[in-house]
Amino acid sequence: QVQVAESGGGLVQAGGSLILSCTASGSIFSPDVMAWYRQAPGKQRELVATMPSGGSTVYADPVKGRFTISRDNAKNAVYLQMNSLKPEDTAVYYCTAVDRFQHYWGKGTQVTVSS
Repeated sequence: QVQVAESGGGLVQAGGSLILSCTASGSIFSPDVMAWYRQAPGKQRELVATMPSGGSTVYADPVKGRFTISRDNAKNAVYLQMNSLKPEDTAVYYCTAVDRFQHYWGKGTQVTVSS
């Protein structure tokens, strides 16, 4: 079995910063891709940023220049540094680890940005 766990969410004022962390553990050696998604109330889950093990990172347009994704392959961990946060960034943020086309999801962590 594979477990994915996120941490680091919380309440922050607009313009502030947060860093999210995620670790994949269990029967997973080295995820092909680790990524962050988010889901705001009443909206579909959307990609925030993705980082393949050997490729280029991809960011959604709304977060370009403000968010930075990084990985620690030795720990099967992925991080999301979020700067200049806006109220529209409020959402549950989910981490996913992709291994041989299988997506493993965490339970999510709430990020709330107040205006």
